[in-house]
Amino acid sequence: MNIIQQQSDATLNDNWRTINIDALDPESSSNFDTSTLHPAFAPVSQNEIASLGQQVRQLLRGGDAEGALRGALEGAPYGGDAGVKDLHLLTVTEVLQAIRASEMTPMLQRIYKTEGGSDVLDVLMKYLYKGMGSSGSARGSTGRNSSLTPQSTGFTQMSGRPGGANENSGSAMSVLLSWHEKVVDVAGLGCVGRCMTDWRKV
Repeated sequence: MNIIQQQSDATLNDNWRTINIDALDPESSSNFDTSTLHPAFAPVSQNEIASLGQQVRQLLRGGDAEGALRGALEGAPYGGDAGVKDLHLLTVTEVLQAIRASEMTPMLQRIYKTEGGSDVLDVLMKYLYKGMGSSGSARGSTGRNSSLTPQSTGFTQMSGRPGGANENSGSAMSVLLSWHEKVVDVAGLGCVGRCMTDWRKV
């Protein structure tokens, strides 16, 4: 008689391999809430981020592009839901597209030299990657991306006139890539690494 035939039905039905041994380990992550490792952010509503967007646009219309950019980046809604974050991405993108190429490097250098400037550029890098992802998904689809709709603000949006989605998407990507190059020139490649490893998502 072989070993299998010697086992009783009760032993064969005892599925001991499904025991979660991590639950028995007091140092296992399953025994505590990993979300407590990071501080919680205050929730941000759609109205709050829309109000911030209006303030940023007023600064932009008033000629204070640097103040608008810094205000948009310092007001990143880490505690907001996906809709709130997409709305703020549009605001940041409007500011980036409204700044001339010749102003990019001097503006980034001024921001970088101020207190907390490195953190601000790290946030900018997060928005550049988020914008590139959104722009790429808009270009790859035949329909319009709901998170990239035009606003009646007077500034160029990531999705513009009907029928020109590919053109505007390519234009937006070009702007984001130009900013990416300038940010790396000013803040170094460490900015990219910090952006990729930061648990705070925009």
